Amino acid sequence: MTTEETQTTLIARAQKIRLIAFDVDGVMTDGTLFLADDGQEYKGFNSLDGHGLKMLKGSGIELAIITGRSSRVVEHRAKSLGIEIIHQGAHDKLEVYEALCKELNIDCEHTAYMGDDVVDLPVMRRAGLAITVPAASDLVKAHSHLITTRNAGHGAVREACEFLMRAQGTLDAALAPYLR
Repeated sequence: MTTEETQTTLIARAQKIRLIAFDVDGVMTDGTLFLADDGQEYKGFNSLDGHGLKMLKGSGIELAIITGRSSRVVEHRAKSLGIEIIHQGAHDKLEVYEALCKELNIDCEHTAYMGDDVVDLPVMRRAGLAITVPAASDLVKAHSHLITTRNAGHGAVREACEFLMRAQGTLDAALAPYLR
């Protein structure tokens, strides 16, 4: 397949997306976990990613978080971004993902998933568009349709959001208010 054919196929996949789910550690963050002596967990999120998620949601794509860890900071971040679908402590991400697709009546082909590790592979292999980051394991990269150029926690989520919006023709409208 030529690069042009690959890009055309990738855009065709992205045009079908109605739901995107994200892992957190290693995707929305750089994967570093800060733990205080009292057990409090801290994570660093990127503001560019946050605005990208808000724009993507505004374009009509449903957003979800499916993560194996549980953390109050993820609840706070999701709430601040308007992400209402949050599944933490998901030890079987595929089970959670399939139940979510059924609940929302969305075919897996019309979903995207952004993950970075082998625990994400079952969902990534089922989703219509699998997205990962440069630091992902080689196996995850091999099963991804799109590998961002930006690193996790440093604009990778924003890049994925803008890619989807560009493919669906909604990015210019989302950026227009900033270009007046």
